[in-house]
Order: sequence, then structure tokens, then C-alpha cells
Amino acid sequence: MRPGISIQHSTLPSRTQGVVRCDIGAMIGFIVRDRWPAEASAGDFIELTVRRFSEVEDSPHRPLLDPATLRAAQSFFENGGDILHLFAVCIESLEDLRAPSANEGAFAPLFHQLRNREEIGLISVPAASYLRCEMSRTGVVRSEADPLYRVLLAHCREMINRFLIIDAPKGLHGELLSRWFEQLRKLDPHTAAFGAVYYPWLMRGDTLFPPSGAVMGMFARSEREHGVAGVGWPPANVPLNGATHTEVELDWGGAGEISESGINPIVVQPGRGAVVFGARTMSQDPAWVFVNSRRIVSMITEQLRRDNEWAVFEVNNRSLWKVMERDVLVRLEQFWRSGILSGDRPQAEYSVECSDATNPVALRDAGQLNVRVSLRPVSTTERILIDLRLGSSEP
Repeated sequence: MRPGISIQHSTLPSRTQGVVRCDIGAMIGFIVRDRWPAEASAGDFIELTVRRFSEVEDSPHRPLLDPATLRAAQSFFENGGDILHLFAVCIESLEDLRAPSANEGAFAPLFHQLRNREEIGLISVPAASYLRCEMSRTGVVRSEADPLYRVLLAHCREMINRFLIIDAPKGLHGELLSRWFEQLRKLDPHTAAFGAVYYPWLMRGDTLFPPSGAVMGMFARSEREHGVAGVGWPPANVPLNGATHTEVELDWGGAGEISESGINPIVVQPGRGAVVFGARTMSQDPAWVFVNSRRIVSMITEQLRRDNEWAVFEVNNRSLWKVMERDVLVRLEQFWRSGILSGDRPQAEYSVECSDATNPVALRDAGQLNVRVSLRPVSTTERILIDLRLGSSEP
């Protein structure tokens, strides 16, 4: 080797990122008009990001958080939650909840912030479960919280890797509960898979509270305990800490009927306490019935989007397509080895295509790159197609 010349052997830089987290929670509460901070306006909100409940108790903003949100935050950490974003929104009246919008009105600033918090994977609104329910002359049961749930479900679908945990309305049981749930799941069939309902409410001694905080903590604990495979682990058959019993004691027959209807029952077992015995979304689509199936696909879709953002400004040609296929296959093999994709060998139940067929001239002229991914999550019978679109019309 001539003096002055050195040779270094190196590999191509990694274009992939760390695995997307799905366990970080967000809770939304409300600040009514007579409790607004000085100089506040409708739509203003506070945000606390905490890793233990003592941080909430010590915060100067604690008096602004409604009791339901505070109790749910405590339950989240009692059940193994790690990171929690607490939001409290200033609302003028219940009218803000009856016709909410993600893009205008009192909730627009909050949704703008939620879009910026990509790390959030779980959402709940414990205080909404206290809102009034009414039955129409035709027998349809609706809650005043339903319009907000509808907007939040659409938001979860927009963000891809986000899931809404919904409490059954306070005091609603039996046939009335079933009627409410049926109309809620039909509000928008396209978003129903991004949420799940839990019943009944929990009790700690004589204190009654909605289960969403404890369930969200259970989700988070399960995912963290199982690592990369966490979202593939059904969030069920797990005791809930911080509860002595449930408001309504379900026998196995009643729990089975509730589960088959699509609501996730919580039962009390001797020696175990209150245990979640359901892992169903609100969807009636067979591909999205189970929470873990929906969340596996959501996490993988978000992971691939983040991994491949680098390609947006690259030359959209066959060389790039080959690189994209290779990189996506590498990531899918990681997920297959972790156990969240089916198949007895790599690529048996998943495939990737990035070619002329997925990138016609019209799509390229529009500045878009499209990768088609086919996969089958573990414990499901159907393959799911994901169209990963990067560029000017990226979702």
C-alpha cells in the first residue's frame, strides 16, 4: 500500500429505526367554564407528560384535572404503565362535546397537538363515560360522548398506530348497554377496528370508577413485558391491579354473551381479582375482530412508514424499488422472528412488491412511491394488504 493512502471497509448506513413503541398512553379530560385558568379561552389545554403518578400529584396543574382523569391516571401506573400524556381541554359547555371536530372548534388545538405526538399509541377519555345517555323513540340508545368517540376513532385511523379504549357509559347495563354499543360500532365501520369497549366499571372498596385507565396500563405492561412481540399478545386473561371487585358481577354465561357481542367483559375470579376476559375491537369485519390483529398491522404499517421516509426525495426508479423491497423484507423478517407474523419460514406468509405494477407512471408523476406488502398476523386466517405510499399524498 502506498504511503498516504488508507483503506476502510464499511457497511452501508442503516436506514431503519428502532421499533415503534405502542405502549405510551394519552388521557383526555375536560376543564369546564367556571374552572378555566385566568385568561384561558375555549380550546386551550394543558399537557402533562409523566412517568409516575406522584408527578401528577405534585404538579401545580393537578387542580385542573377532573377526578375521573386523575383516577384513571393512577390506575394506569398501578397496572404497569410507563409514560402517560395527560391533556385537559377548556370547553364552554357540553355543546363542545355534542359536535366536536378535529379541525375546528374547541378540540382543534388538541388534535393538532396529538398529531405531533407520534409516540402515543393508546388513548382514553375516562370523563366521557359520565356523560348522559338517552334512548330515542325507536329504542336507539346514545351517549353524549358518542360524537367525541367517533372523532377520536377517525383520528386513530388517521394516525395508524393509535388505539382508543372506551368505557361503557356509567349506569348502563343489560339490553340498554347492547343497544348503545350496536349503534356506536355502526357510526363508521371503517374506524370501528381502532377501538374497544370494556365493561363493567371497577370498584376499590366503595369507590366506583371506569376501567379504561387500568385497561390501558394492562395494555402497556403486556407490551413491554413481551418486547417486540408485545402488540401480538392478546390483552386479556390479565388481572387488573387496584380493584377489589366490579360494579356488576358477571358469571361465565353473562361474560360469554357480552364478549360475543363485541364488548370486552371484566370478571372477578377467586384468587385473581378483576380479570379482563376479552380482546375484541368494535369491528364486525372478520379480519379486524381481535385487538392484537389490528394493532400488529397498525404497528408494522407505522414502522415501515418511519423506516422509509428517507426515500421520499430519491429518484423513483427500479434501483430504488429494489432497495425498498430489500429493506422492507429485512424489517418483516425481524417481526416474523419475534413471533407476530405467521409462517414456518421467512417469507412463507408475507411478501413485498415494489415494481412497475405498484408504481405506474401516473403515480410517479404525482411524486409518489408505492410499496405493496402482504402479510398474515399471528393467530389470524387472512392475509392483510398494506399499500405503503410515500410522497406528496402520504397518509
